[in-house]
Amino acid sequence: MSNQEVKGEDYQVQYDPTSSTVYFKGEISLGGPKDYAPIVKLLDEVAGLASSTLTLNVKELGFLNSSGISMLSKFVLGMRKKKTQLVVIGSKIMPWQAKSLKNLERLLPGLKLVVE
Repeated sequence: MSNQEVKGEDYQVQYDPTSSTVYFKGEISLGGPKDYAPIVKLLDEVAGLASSTLTLNVKELGFLNSSGISMLSKFVLGMRKKKTQLVVIGSKIMPWQAKSLKNLERLLPGLKLVVE
């Protein structure tokens, strides 16, 4: 895998291979699909590496704009083709997460959502 981290001025997306977890931190408010391409590339590469379970930990992600939610939704839809269990961990403290992350369960019925 080429790069296990994507960083911006206000955010960080980092893959931890020991736990098969992608950590999202900060505030992601990028323009559109072109701007989200490095994150999509990281997620796609990680999805190819993950064996039984892949975890997306967004507990420390304070904000994700509509383009980012769309990017995450497309990734979750793409996981339908894989045999990997997708787990999404969110935080009750972040107002946007409860509603937006719940919608991911509709896109991928096998998705395990943990909001703590």
